[in-house]
Amino acid sequence: MMPPELNVKRAVFVLGKIDEILAWDKTQSHERDLRFVDLGRYLCEVRAGQFWRVAKMGSFDEFLEKRFPDSRRKAYYLMAIHENLHRVPKQQLREIGWSKATELAKVARREGERFESATWVHKAQALPKEEFKREVEKHLTGRETEAWELLYFKLYKSQLAVIEQALETAGLMLGSDKSRGYCLEMICADFLAGAYLEGANPETLLLGVRRLIEMLPAAERTQLLTGL
Repeated sequence: MMPPELNVKRAVFVLGKIDEILAWDKTQSHERDLRFVDLGRYLCEVRAGQFWRVAKMGSFDEFLEKRFPDSRRKAYYLMAIHENLHRVPKQQLREIGWSKATELAKVARREGERFESATWVHKAQALPKEEFKREVEKHLTGRETEAWELLYFKLYKSQLAVIEQALETAGLMLGSDKSRGYCLEMICADFLAGAYLEGANPETLLLGVRRLIEMLPAAERTQLLTGL
């Protein structure tokens, strides 16, 4: 397949605009977020016109590695917003922000011409970010999802081997589809169940055992309950 004819003048302009947007420092991060719509459009143009050749790079991925050294994922998210939300006014996209727009693009990609942009934009404007994300996931998968939050705590390097081994073992018991969060919960539930043997409250045993049973794969859970 022949590469497109390179428009050097336009390439220089677009690459300059991308660098300009990415150049904002942390004190201007809000301004950069407001320009995510333009950034997605320019990135799509770089890929389509192969403007990365002007920058003496061998591929679009190499171009993204240079411009997005921390994560190329955000670049692809921004491009998906431009490609899938062309019917949504740009000002509305700027108002809801790039993270909500990313979720909106997932629905638009699935629905195609049936995408009800006004309805979904209204939901994005009205709901908090995490609630809107759960609404999108429910729409795409048909399943309710739980609210979640991130936990942060410090670990010493000497502790990592034991913790990783415990998570890996729990993952083998639960199945490969379970997240590390579920694996950690199983380890904690097992601890709570065992703590009852040391004279803890019976409610602690009930909580631990119930969660252990609920997290087992369906076949093993049925087998266990049938044998009780």
